[in-house]
Amino acid sequence: MESTLLKLLIIVVKCVFAVALVMQIVPLLIWGERKLSAYVQDRTGPNRAHILGIRAGGLVHTLVDVVKLITKEDVRPSHVSKFFWRIAPVISMTVALCTFAVVPWGDYLQIGDLRIPLQVADINGGVLYILAITSLGVYGVMLAGWSSNNKFSLLGGLRASAQMVSYELAMGLSLVVMFMSYGSVELDAINRAQAGAIWNWGVVRYGPVGFIAFILFWVSAFAETNRTPFDMPEDDASLVAGYHTEYSSLRFALFFMAEYANMIVASAVTATIFFGGYNFPFLDGQQIREYADYFLMAAGAGALVFPAFAVMALRRRSRPFYQQLQPGDMRLREPYVFAMLFGMMTLMHLALLGLGLSGVVGASAIGPEIVAFVVQLNALVVKILIGCWIFLQARWTLPRFRYDQVMDLGWKYMLPIAVGNVLLAGICILIAPNLYA
Repeated sequence: MESTLLKLLIIVVKCVFAVALVMQIVPLLIWGERKLSAYVQDRTGPNRAHILGIRAGGLVHTLVDVVKLITKEDVRPSHVSKFFWRIAPVISMTVALCTFAVVPWGDYLQIGDLRIPLQVADINGGVLYILAITSLGVYGVMLAGWSSNNKFSLLGGLRASAQMVSYELAMGLSLVVMFMSYGSVELDAINRAQAGAIWNWGVVRYGPVGFIAFILFWVSAFAETNRTPFDMPEDDASLVAGYHTEYSSLRFALFFMAEYANMIVASAVTATIFFGGYNFPFLDGQQIREYADYFLMAAGAGALVFPAFAVMALRRRSRPFYQQLQPGDMRLREPYVFAMLFGMMTLMHLALLGLGLSGVVGASAIGPEIVAFVVQLNALVVKILIGCWIFLQARWTLPRFRYDQVMDLGWKYMLPIAVGNVLLAGICILIAPNLYA
C-alpha cells in the first residue's frame, strides 16, 4: 500500500513540475516578444507598470495582463455552438502541455534505493506519442473556427487544418529518420545515445541526414505552432484575428498561452532529439555526479559577476526615465531594490563556492544527485530558450507567406526532400552500420 501511494505521489509531483516548468517560461516569452518587437521597431516597449516601484524591465506588464484577462468580461456570442466553442481553447492548451509529458529533463534521481526517472511518462514509443498528440492540436483550432459561426474564424480554422496536415508529413518523416538512426523511439534512450561530446548529438553525429532532418523538423515546428511566417490561421490583414476572433477574456488567453507553450514544447523536443536534450556538453550524468563539487565552485564564480550587476543597477538612476519622475514616486526605489537583490545573489553564490571547496556536497549521498538534476535541467532549459528566441526573432524578421506559398513549400518541396532523406538514411545505415549502432 505504501509503495503504491509513493508511486502516485511521485507521478503527481512530476506532473506538477512539468506543467510548472512550461508555465513559468510562458510569461518570460511574452515579455521577450514585446521587448524584441520594441527593439526591432526602435521604441521603448513596456516599462511603466510596476509593483511597489519594481518594473523589472517591463516584466510586470505580463502579470498585469494576467489579472486583466481573468477579470475582463467573458463575452459569449449568441450565434456560436456553445459546447464546442467552450472546449476548443481547453483542447489547445491541454495538447500543448500533454506533449511535454514524454520529454525527459534529466536521467534519474537516486534517493536511497529509490531511482526516479526524471520524466512524467517513460514510455517506449515516446516519439510516436509526440506525433499522435501534436496531431490532436489541430482539433482545438478547427473547433474554434467552426463553432464560432463566423466566416473569418471558419477560414482561419480551415487554413490551420490544411497547414497542420501538410507539415505533419514532413515532421513525421524527419522523426522517422532519427529513430531509424538511433534504433529507438524512446526519448530517454535517444538522450543516452547523445551523452558525452557534442558530436554525439543527432544533428552532428549523423551528418547530412541528421542536419536535413533537423531543418525539416524545425520548419514544420514553425508551421505547427502557427508562428510567423506560417501564421495564416491568424492572418489579421485578411481574417481579423482568424480562428479566435470571437474569443475574449480567459478563453482568448488560453489560445494565447497555448501558442507559447507549443513553442516551448517544440523547442524541447528539438533539443531532445537533435541537440542532446538534458545532456551537458562533454559530460554524462555519472561524471556530473563525480564532479559535483567542481560544479558548485563554478556556480560560486557568479559571486564575481553580481556585484558588477549591482553597480549597474545603481547607475540606472541617471537615466532620463528616472530623472523625469517626481520625488516620492515609488519607481525611484527600483535601482536600490535590484542592487539589494544582486547583493543577495552574491552571498548565495559565495555560499555555493564555500560548499564546493569544503567537499561536503560531493561526499553526501543526495548532494551529487541534486547537483546532477540542476545541471541537466538547466542544460535543457538553456536549449529550450535558444529555440524560443529563434521563434521570436523569426516573427519580427520574416514577412508572412501567402497561403499558396505555404502549401507549395509543404507539398512540393519539404515532402519530397523528407522522403529522399528517409531513403538516404536507410542507405547510410546499410553502408555504415557501426555509425548508427
